[in-house]
Amino acid sequence: MEPRDETRAAAEAPPPPAAEVAHDLRWAQDLRSSIRCAGALLALLVLTDGVAGTLTGPRALLWLALAALLFLILCPARIAAGEGWLSSHGPLGTRRVRTDRLVSVRCLDGVGQRLVLRDTFGARLELDPDVLAASPGLWHRLDEDARISARRGTLTSGESALRRVSERIDRETARTVFKLSGLD
Repeated sequence: MEPRDETRAAAEAPPPPAAEVAHDLRWAQDLRSSIRCAGALLALLVLTDGVAGTLTGPRALLWLALAALLFLILCPARIAAGEGWLSSHGPLGTRRVRTDRLVSVRCLDGVGQRLVLRDTFGARLELDPDVLAASPGLWHRLDEDARISARRGTLTSGESALRRVSERIDRETARTVFKLSGLD
């Protein structure tokens, strides 16, 4: 017995599209910069040692290890966000937080400003607010999910930190619009 046309059409229908994932737009540029810095350090150390006549195999390995260490320090984490989550994939591992179940958002000031997100499951993620400012898709995803957390009542602290980040992103966006339109 042959299946009905409706059943066949449903079986042949493509699956629904996956939820859209937003990525850090500056990641590739930052990765190239960290590779260039590590390469420049390696070239400078090897060149200096070579000119001085003290370059040996063990010293070259030491300089290579130093350049690799600098690369690991400078290597940017790849930030991605989808509906209900935000992840940071760096050279030392991956961290993921549920943005629709946030408990707190804190802004750590200092030499490098960091935004610290915590969810109801105890997961913690730190990221640079500049990443959000440079990637509107990431900011939009985080902002919408943080609003969901606030409506659910799980976001107990951090709405002011999110508001400050939002104001900063709005200022930078307005500045960019003015610059592009020639009104600055």
